[in-house]
Amino acid sequence: MPDSSRAMSRIYYTKPSITEREIRYATDAAANGWGERCYDYIVRFEALFREHLGVKHAIATSSCTGALHLGLAALGIGPGDEVILGDINWIASAAPITYLGGTPVFVDVLPDTWCIDPAKIETAISPRTKAIIAVHLYGNLADMDALLAIGAKHGVAVIEDAAEALGSVWHGKRAGSMGTFGTFSFHGTKTVTTGEGGMFVTQDHNLYENVLTLNNHGRLRGQSKQFWPEVVGFKYKMSNIQAAIGCAQMERIDELIEGKRRVFNYYARHLRDLPLNMNPEPIGTTNGYWMPTIVADRGVAFDREKLLAAFRADNIDGRVFFWPLSMLPMFERKQGNAVSYDLHQRAVNLPTYHDISDAELHRVTELIRRHI
Repeated sequence: MPDSSRAMSRIYYTKPSITEREIRYATDAAANGWGERCYDYIVRFEALFREHLGVKHAIATSSCTGALHLGLAALGIGPGDEVILGDINWIASAAPITYLGGTPVFVDVLPDTWCIDPAKIETAISPRTKAIIAVHLYGNLADMDALLAIGAKHGVAVIEDAAEALGSVWHGKRAGSMGTFGTFSFHGTKTVTTGEGGMFVTQDHNLYENVLTLNNHGRLRGQSKQFWPEVVGFKYKMSNIQAAIGCAQMERIDELIEGKRRVFNYYARHLRDLPLNMNPEPIGTTNGYWMPTIVADRGVAFDREKLLAAFRADNIDGRVFFWPLSMLPMFERKQGNAVSYDLHQRAVNLPTYHDISDAELHRVTELIRRHI
């Protein structure tokens, strides 16, 4: 039985790091960020994000899903078009394709990074393929060199869903900065948070202007006619108060990323002798380690549900690995994606947040050691 005194202290699977700075900025936005100042923190947040990522353009949005929807719409994705992505992902990476009448095409993932397998993309390309979405899962990086080469060969856009990859770097380039466009999430679970929120980024000026128009109900920037949209657009704008929190978070970005890496490195040190794998960090890359994950080796007597039940009994949160999207009832099953259909059964996401203590991490690792 778990020690009841220890079980009293809950270990969350994740939570944000909010300091006096975030509170001060949000209070200022609530008190003074209206009228002609209603975009001040948004403009500042976008500038801080551009600088961190090394991109020319950034648009703050209400969610990463909205940012992806805007980008796909700006690329002209529509009925009959196909967009290829890895089968192991959260549905937010696929849903915007369907909003536009397009078809998500799920291919298998690699067994080590859990990101889309470039070799499987080649066999899935068709005359209807308009884009490839590289989802940097849990902070792990998709093989951007291979994906960009495939995109150039076939004349299709390569998009980065970097919702979970703030802090990850691919051979000197930050995740989200390499594709036709990139998107990020600032949900309350993410390394940088605004509560809810997202960001669209690109190096392409024309694409930026198109997304800017679409995100303003189709009104062109500089249009002199009041309330005159040129097209039917959307509204995925971030609020000034959310952006104020985002500014404070971006001013602490190095500290927040390092906090994630501290947690992962503790797990890696204390679980390294077990028959399991964790998030990889290939030579020349940096992993932001948004969500530390264990994948039990094949053949090991590992019961995911039993481990999660043990976590709950000791007041510890844990998360299942994402299901294959093609397993969900709204999509066609693709059991030929053997890696995807195998991975989710052997994997668990571990608790991670900025101020989790070594004593709490010890509780987690000790439970894992009793179940693998």
